Amino acid sequence: MGMLKEFKDFAMRGNLVDIAVAFVMGASFGKIVTSFVDGIVMPLVGMLTGGVDFNDKVWVLKEAIAEVKDASGAVVTEAAAEVSIKYGAFITNVLDFIIVAFVVFLVIKGINKMKAPAEAPAAAGPSETEKLLAEIRDSLKKVD
Repeated sequence: MGMLKEFKDFAMRGNLVDIAVAFVMGASFGKIVTSFVDGIVMPLVGMLTGGVDFNDKVWVLKEAIAEVKDASGAVVTEAAAEVSIKYGAFITNVLDFIIVAFVVFLVIKGINKMKAPAEAPAAAGPSETEKLLAEIRDSLKKVD
């Protein structure tokens, strides 16, 4: 039972639970950002660039080869898939990352601002009463 209790203490430690909640919220937020970028941002970018759909943008390194059969149905040439670099999808994912990173930056900045201790106002000079008392003290010292 000692190991089970130790595991329970570890699992219920505040930081671990906070990390688990943050992980779940981050995954959900990632889906929201992906939906935002794919459904709103990229169509607008596509309109601004003349109707370009970035998800279709690829750099073909090797064209696909269709399967060739002879009259008897025997395969003469095997089919080969296209080899391409999908830079349009990469651009979309980079945009996703930038949005998520910016939002995380804003959240961390807000948390740090709330954690920072409020700076105490600078101590003002002595009040009028303190100045008068200091003058009386200095006058009494001169008299003695």
